[in-house]
Amino acid sequence: MTTKIKIGVLFGGRSAEHEVSLVSAASVIHALDKNKYDILPIGITKDGRWLSEVNAIQLLRDHAPLETLPEHVLLPDPRKQSLINVSTAFPQAAQHIDVIFPVIHGTFGEDGTIQGLFELADIPYVGAGVLGSAVGMDKIVAKQLLERANIPVTKSIWFFFSEYQQNSKRYVADIEKKLRYPCFVKPPNQGSSVGISKAHNRKELLAAIELAGQYDRKILVEKAVTKPREIEVSVLGNNEPVVSLPGEIIPSNEFYDYDAKYVDGKSTAVIPAKLPKNIVKKIQQYAAEAFKVLDCAGMARIDFLVQKDGKIFLNEINTIPGFTSISMYPKLWEASGIKYPELLDRLIQLAIDRHDQKKQLKTFYTPKTDWYKKP
Repeated sequence: MTTKIKIGVLFGGRSAEHEVSLVSAASVIHALDKNKYDILPIGITKDGRWLSEVNAIQLLRDHAPLETLPEHVLLPDPRKQSLINVSTAFPQAAQHIDVIFPVIHGTFGEDGTIQGLFELADIPYVGAGVLGSAVGMDKIVAKQLLERANIPVTKSIWFFFSEYQQNSKRYVADIEKKLRYPCFVKPPNQGSSVGISKAHNRKELLAAIELAGQYDRKILVEKAVTKPREIEVSVLGNNEPVVSLPGEIIPSNEFYDYDAKYVDGKSTAVIPAKLPKNIVKKIQQYAAEAFKVLDCAGMARIDFLVQKDGKIFLNEINTIPGFTSISMYPKLWEASGIKYPELLDRLIQLAIDRHDQKKQLKTFYTPKTDWYKKP
């Protein structure tokens, strides 16, 4: 019999998208082929506690008391490659992990921090590495890199919230002069539209900046595109990414905010999007280029805004896209011919392939002399 691959599905976390992560993880665990994979659920609470229980998703959903459950950690020791129980009161054997499938959206999961831990532990993992995750998470840095690669993005201004608090009039005047209304105000290191507002006047702008400042130390303000179509594509691969058919989101609210995405259930998706072939080709080209420019791997969902005149703007990239039953990433691939279980298989294999490639690289250098031993 073929040995099953031990998959650690990681979810929850210290993130404003904690609840979304739980739903994504439930979908992933349900769809993974139990004949191929031995699944280890790993939940992280909102205060950062790790637990590994069969019903970990439900425990986090219910905010259940966890004092009687053992705590676990992933050691940054490449010899172990295991989840270790650190609760002396609840001794358990270490649990070896072959591949980690992180489904933590947002901070401390999608921003490169936890990917650094995976690298130290020397465990293959699904999705972008440290650099790609960090750059993809920070919308300001991503915009700057995309602009240098001649990939069109919306006009914007950014600043530190602390500087704004010291001289708000200066920044408001700059926004009104260079961007005008309406504009979008965003915490650049959040996802799922958390903390994002559309400002139509100065009063709304001031409130929007204060809201965004609750989630990030930096503020991004973008010029609004007039009546855009919201188009999304999914990307799959490592060095040679492929791009799905595009889908169009028709939000229930003025823009695709958190409620429109997850709560009211009234937003609709048109898959495939009804676009001219040349526009589809251009979006797919921009998506593949952006995936490589931002050093992504495995997967990403890339969102675009398309004007009536056909002008395209890359809006943002998501290196750990949603995997819920209504999420666009798997739905777009299904429409492109890859069903959900096969998609998960491919992502896991891509993680293993990338890890194998990195293992071929030297991590040490042997000097010609032992100069460092001399006093």
